[in-house]
Amino acid sequence: MNIVTDNKWIGQRTIRPDGVDKVTGRAAFAADTTMPGQIWGKVLRSPHPHARIKSIDTAKAEALPGVKAVVTSADVVDFPLEKGAVMLGIQDMRWMCRNVMARDKVLFPGHPVAAVAATTEAIAAEACKLIEVDYEVLPFAIEIDDALKDDAPILHEWNKFDGRPSNIVGKLEHKKGDVAEGFARADVVIERTFTTRPVHQGYIEPHACLISVAADGKTTIWSSSQGQFMVRAMVAHLTGIPQSSIRAIPAEIGGGFGGKTIVYLEPLATLLAKKSGRPVKMVMTREEVMRATGPTSGSKMTVKIGATRDGRITAAQGMFYLQAGAYPGSPIRGAAGCSFAPYDIPHVLSQGFDVCSNRSKVAAYRAPGAPIGAYAVECVLDELAEALKMDALEFRLKNAAREGTKAAHGPTFPRIGYVETLEAAKNSEHYKAPLGTLQGSPRGRGVASGFWFNAGGESSAQVNITEDGNVVVTTGHPDIGGSRAGIANICAELLGIDYKRVSVVIGDTQTVGFSNLTGGSRVLFASAMAVTQSTEQVIKTLRERAAKIWNIDPEAVKWETGAAHPVSPNAGQFPPLTLEELSEKAPSLGGPVGASVQLNTQGAEGGFGTHICDVEVDTDLGIVRVIRYTAVQDVGRAVHPSYVEGQLQGGVAQGIGWALNEEYIYTGDGKVDNPGFLDYRMPVCSDLPMIDTLLVEIPNPKHPQGVKGVGEVPLVPVMAAVANAVHNALGMRFYSLPMSPPKVSAALEAPVAQAAE
Repeated sequence: MNIVTDNKWIGQRTIRPDGVDKVTGRAAFAADTTMPGQIWGKVLRSPHPHARIKSIDTAKAEALPGVKAVVTSADVVDFPLEKGAVMLGIQDMRWMCRNVMARDKVLFPGHPVAAVAATTEAIAAEACKLIEVDYEVLPFAIEIDDALKDDAPILHEWNKFDGRPSNIVGKLEHKKGDVAEGFARADVVIERTFTTRPVHQGYIEPHACLISVAADGKTTIWSSSQGQFMVRAMVAHLTGIPQSSIRAIPAEIGGGFGGKTIVYLEPLATLLAKKSGRPVKMVMTREEVMRATGPTSGSKMTVKIGATRDGRITAAQGMFYLQAGAYPGSPIRGAAGCSFAPYDIPHVLSQGFDVCSNRSKVAAYRAPGAPIGAYAVECVLDELAEALKMDALEFRLKNAAREGTKAAHGPTFPRIGYVETLEAAKNSEHYKAPLGTLQGSPRGRGVASGFWFNAGGESSAQVNITEDGNVVVTTGHPDIGGSRAGIANICAELLGIDYKRVSVVIGDTQTVGFSNLTGGSRVLFASAMAVTQSTEQVIKTLRERAAKIWNIDPEAVKWETGAAHPVSPNAGQFPPLTLEELSEKAPSLGGPVGASVQLNTQGAEGGFGTHICDVEVDTDLGIVRVIRYTAVQDVGRAVHPSYVEGQLQGGVAQGIGWALNEEYIYTGDGKVDNPGFLDYRMPVCSDLPMIDTLLVEIPNPKHPQGVKGVGEVPLVPVMAAVANAVHNALGMRFYSLPMSPPKVSAALEAPVAQAAE
């Protein structure tokens, strides 16, 4: 399905620029950074899920030899609730200032209460134990159902919902048509309730930073994040240091998946460095990561869909309750907005409810909210197809969104590739292949589809020609999904040179213009626009300089194959001027050649995917094994196919873990009982099959290279595809994730094994 073009580098599997450094260990991550005179910071965290802070006494900690500074909430800038929201992107600083350091109450086990900087980690940890905190322990609510009870403990007394104190802190609604009318026209209506558990992003590199504050207030931050400009802005807001005095330098990042789009340690380390006059380094333990940084939400959802006997969907309704954790901000937009988006449904009501409970505040996780909602919707669609005796893909094809479809969340779709993903899946070797059988281990096949909005936003880039005729491109986004390789391919293509002559670097906040986060499937889409315009300006300059040498009009010069050429074929007396030759002559022609572009990019189009999953169930042990998987996605234009395939495969791997094993387990006293990779069961290589990918390329006409975001769609359909496959294997449906061995075994042993809660 690849588009036939005459491109030399776009669409090629070029060697990744950061590959050698990473496989040889030379790549520098945040925890690798050191400075002379650095000291270590540690955080004192609450042991309680809910308690009022009556007093904090830090005197004993401050007196311990080796301790250089102690900070509490009194040192963090307060954003009073009564003054209203202070937004940085989608983050409200009223919640952020209380999340990085508890103010009046602690709201989850692991909530920071104080931080200490000392000459060694051991001394800092010992000093934390010496801080005396007087708590008034309060009742707590961990699960959604507990938080919604009439007598539930209220986390935020100021919050009202429907006129009374509530843990529902927000509501979002999308409406199209009249659902009552739509259901009245349906011949078959299926309504089901689903639950999912919170799962962590599972990045291998924990949060880490090193921060130096000079005597004049100039602050330098090295940290692991998905956006150095986000770090600069949030630290400035929370510490009172002007952004102009802060330089945030992005290290290589060992995974983020949305979980590093906010700050945890950086404001505390900055305050400790400012107080102590010494550089402060902080690195979370894995237990701290699991207890105190954002997983994604757990959920409770009710989905109702109706269809006519000939398979036409008439109405759909969804109610999505998502856990926000300690403070408002669950991804209800993704659940309510994306779940029904792949389908042309005349009547839709989709509602999302943001629910606070005594868990760590959630953070984004790859298409935030969308995989949760898709699990419920795609399972109900599968039940409808079965009730109507229709093939699951044919049912989706009959109701697929196309160009001109009005989505319930607002837009009318332009040219989209969802139908093409369904057709590619239907015609794939995988879908046509027999499942096979294995004695005592039933097999099943499931399909599911998914959608993610994708995004544009602010990006900056600069392209500079070196004195020897090579190219350095600087962008402002941490590279998580291969953006450097994609940018090198694009720049080399435009200039007509070998991609190895293009170096791509990630600038810090003082070397490149503002660039928004690496997130939302926006980076290659947005940065490619800025790089394209910068490169075009460079080419214009090179053409003008060749024209000056030849004493002709610049419009009579063209640029191709890495050189300036006269447009007229009759100008044979002018031999081409290569990039190297023009660079050598730069001092006499006006100086260095370079261009910088800052854009607020527009034109991002949503992405669609369809997945096929085969499973095998060990009925003796209750273990579900995924034995074959194919991910099909409209990727717009695969600028670097290997990276695109890697994104699809990575999303599938994470979704399989979410579907089958991963979950936060809490003790009776409200604490996380599995805060480490030994007991929090992420999939490893032996848990996964080889994951096949089919790239459908429907170029985005609003982008110079046809790019669409690809990083988040791959996670959206996975849990539903696995669940539908398990149903196909066992004849029973699981309405709760994960489908772990204890759940599967219990369902198989039930007297009437028709459904498993």
